[in-house]
Amino acid sequence: MSKLSAHTTLKRLRNRYRLVIMNDDTFEEVVKFRLSRLSVYIVMSTIFLLMVGLTVALLILTPLKFYIPGYGKTENKTELQLLKIRTDSLQQALEYKKQYMESLKKVLGGDNVIKKDTVMLKVPKTDISND
Repeated sequence: MSKLSAHTTLKRLRNRYRLVIMNDDTFEEVVKFRLSRLSVYIVMSTIFLLMVGLTVALLILTPLKFYIPGYGKTENKTELQLLKIRTDSLQQALEYKKQYMESLKKVLGGDNVIKKDTVMLKVPKTDISND
């Protein structure tokens, strides 16, 4: 197996090839291209760079950037945290008021049944001796 030198590699990149697209029924040439590996590489690289550039521009210059996790202003994060704290405290206050209203309805309606603890406690006796 022979080693490829830089000269042969460059020569292979510059070899010309023909790409012909033909009509299968009439054998008429529809499109004909003369290509080399180097030109195909350059075209594909250019298309790739354009696509990456357009994608980055789309994300940076439009509101789509706010859908990227971790992106945003610190003011927005602090506002979100404050809103979350307020929401939690309002939810807790609402729960307390709901419990209060239920207890008040029970008392006013006469449904207030006091449950007594009937479990016997075992208290150890202690000896108190006077010396």
